[in-house]
Amino acid sequence: MIRVVLPQHLRTLAGVGREVTVAVKGEVTQRSVLDALEASYPMLRGTIRDHVTQARRPFVRFFACGQDLSLASPEMPLPREIASGEEPLLVIGAIAGG
Repeated sequence: MIRVVLPQHLRTLAGVGREVTVAVKGEVTQRSVLDALEASYPMLRGTIRDHVTQARRPFVRFFACGQDLSLASPEMPLPREIASGEEPLLVIGAIAGG
């Protein structure tokens, strides 16, 4: 099972706690994890990535094992620690302003 930590606004929308788990078949990539997350929590569709292009929303970031993976290819395999469930994939809502 893949562990995913969601920001507060997405937790509220999905009606879940800080961390959820999803099952991913095959290779564990950003795309496969987000596909599983959206399948388990359909209300999150379109909040993390665009409905049509599947591109990450501008104010959403992905972190794994202390690394910012936001600009990495969605098809890139995630670290072993994420795939094994040792560490969670962090979905972070970025803050902007000045």
